[in-house]
Order: sequence, then C-alpha cells, then structure tokens
Amino acid sequence: MGIKRTGLVVGMVAALVAGSVSGARASQDSPVRDALAQVVAAGVPGSYAAVIDGGATWRGSAGVGDLRTGLAPDPRGRIRVASVTKSFVATVVLQLVGEGRLGLDDPIAGHLPGLLPYSEPITVRQLLGHTSGVPRDIVHWRTNEEIDTKRWERFEPTQLVRLATDGVPLLFPPGTGFSYSNTGYTVLGLLVERITGRSLAGELERRVFRPLHLRDTSFPSYQPFLPHAGAHGYERLYGEQAPLTDVTTYVWSRLWGSGNVISSPDDLNRFFGALLGGRLLPADVLAQMRDARPGALGPFGYGLGLMRVPSPCGGEDWWGHGGDVPGYNTWSLHTGDLARQVSAGMNQDLSAPVAARRNLLLTAATALCGEVPAAVAAGAEVPYLGPSLP
Repeated sequence: MGIKRTGLVVGMVAALVAGSVSGARASQDSPVRDALAQVVAAGVPGSYAAVIDGGATWRGSAGVGDLRTGLAPDPRGRIRVASVTKSFVATVVLQLVGEGRLGLDDPIAGHLPGLLPYSEPITVRQLLGHTSGVPRDIVHWRTNEEIDTKRWERFEPTQLVRLATDGVPLLFPPGTGFSYSNTGYTVLGLLVERITGRSLAGELERRVFRPLHLRDTSFPSYQPFLPHAGAHGYERLYGEQAPLTDVTTYVWSRLWGSGNVISSPDDLNRFFGALLGGRLLPADVLAQMRDARPGALGPFGYGLGLMRVPSPCGGEDWWGHGGDVPGYNTWSLHTGDLARQVSAGMNQDLSAPVAARRNLLLTAATALCGEVPAAVAAGAEVPYLGPSLP
C-alpha cells in the first residue's frame, strides 16, 4: 500500500488562520522545548529547532537523531530542507529580474525554446507562483520499497522536465489556476543556467550562500552524503511492524531545482532574515515576491517562491516555506518584522503520524507567538510539499 500525502488534516493551522488564539505559558525554560517533545511523543524519532527572538537565539531538540548511536538531534547540524529550496531558487531568478536580465512576464519559450511541449505561453511569473499549469512531477517511485532501493538513481534536469511533461497536458490554461509544481522549479533552474551561463549550484553559491556566510548550506545535485548531519532521516517503508529505514544518504538529483538544498536551522533563519529584510532583492521585486495568492495551499497563501500565513498573535503575516522529503520535514517561518524567526524539523516525513506533522507546525507557531496556541480547530488541509508518492 502506498503512502498517500496529497493533503493532511491539520487542525492547528485552521486555528492559526481563524484569528487571535489564546494561549497558556509552557515551561520557563522554553515553550518550544516542550513543543518539540510533543512532536517526538506523537511517534517520530527526533525533532529540532533554532529560534530567534529579539536578536537572541535559542536552539533545542528532543528525541533521537541517530538510532544507531542513540545521540540526540543537533539543532546546529545539517538537514535536507526539501522544498525550502524553492525560496532560494526564486531569489536567484528574481535577482536576475532586478538586474534587468529577465522579465517576470517573459515567456519561458523565449529563453528555453523547445523545453516545454506546450503551445500556450508560460511566463516566468507563472512558474514561480505555481500558476503555469505545468504537471507537478515525474513518477518517482511505484512502491514504498522503491523509496529505499532507488536512492542511487541519477537524473539530468532536462530529463526530469521531459519525463514529467511529454504526452502530459497542462493541468489548466496558464495563469488561470494554482497547482504546486516541482517541474516548474526545474525549468526555473535551467533558466538561471541559460541566462547566466553558469550552473545553478554555482549561482546559488555566488549570489546567496557565500555573501550570507551560509557555511552549512549547499546544493549537492548528485552527491548523496549529508556531512555533519543534525539528524539521520528515517521512514517506515517495509510495513508497519518493520524497523525504520535510514534514508539519510540519497541522490536527490530527482528534485534538483525544487528540493535539493542542504542547510541548517541557523542558516535558514539567516537566509530568510536577509531576504525578508531587503538585503537580497530590490524593494519593488521583493514586493512582487510577497504578492501572495490567498488560500493557494490550504490556509497558506503563495507568492513567488514564498508562503504566507496570517499571524494568530496580531501583527504582520508570517512568511517562509515548508519542505517534505523522505526522512525530513521542515518549516521555516518568520514574522513580518523579523522580530521572531523559527526553523524547525523532524527526522521522519512520509510515514510520520499526522499528529507529529501537526505538532511540528505547532512548534513553529509556539516560537513565533511566544506561547503555546491553546485553541485547536479541525478541518483544514496542510499540503504535502514533496515529491510525488506511490
């Protein structure tokens, strides 16, 4: 039986969107520490977070980061951040827009002729905002077991686009709907390479990683290892009674421009602080990035590589991105004024209990509100943001 993650009922987010939420203080140490413990209590090996509050940084973890050694997760260590990659790639694309080398409303066929097999014009803006109608993904795996056994498969970016689109119609006319597309971000990565004449990995390093001193952040493409891992990633792939499978070492070229980045909670906070603080993009371009389509992903709005959720604590909306990949679930969310930032994760994703996923979002909300949100409503869906599943 396949793992199904097209959407998850996570009531906490409904409460976040509904309006102001009352809360009760947790331990004097940190309410986030208690929230992380609840993630583990819901049935995953470990959880971790880095929180910035008024300029001070708190880091913590719960549970186990390595089942072989029994060591706790290291919140300073490296993790696979999956679809948070999209915010990095979108930033580079938008830098090229700010430099006048690219237009948001340029047809992609004008820069990459013949890449997409569609006659309808598809623009850079539509790819960034998931309104192009381009199919979501390739067929990554046909069984749960293949998530383990196909970890060494290598894909070229153009191959990913061809496998996802050849003989597959657009989901809707470009610009008329919303559908989350990993394929669209593969196209955007190829666009960066075409415009700059350099690799996407090189442009990310030159434009973002190095200037911000993101020493734990990289774009590995075909390199399968996760050096200085903050936690090993696990999934239950061989039945409910089988032990967890370690999926830390993996070739993630299949996610290339949509989910390939390795980073750390501290580096994610530093990146989003610079992005939302106006250090990476001109003000007018950042404003377009933040022009979010309401309700695009359940309760979340979506701009150009950036997610938005209304704050339940008053003040400005929260901004950031989430990510799903076998072994790692990540949320990096930030208040509009950057007074509070959080990057949190857990080291099980596809086969994690729904309660653990809910509690990880609750951890982020606790960090940004400064207290534990007490009201929990039901009925909202939080989308799965990772690769297509069996």
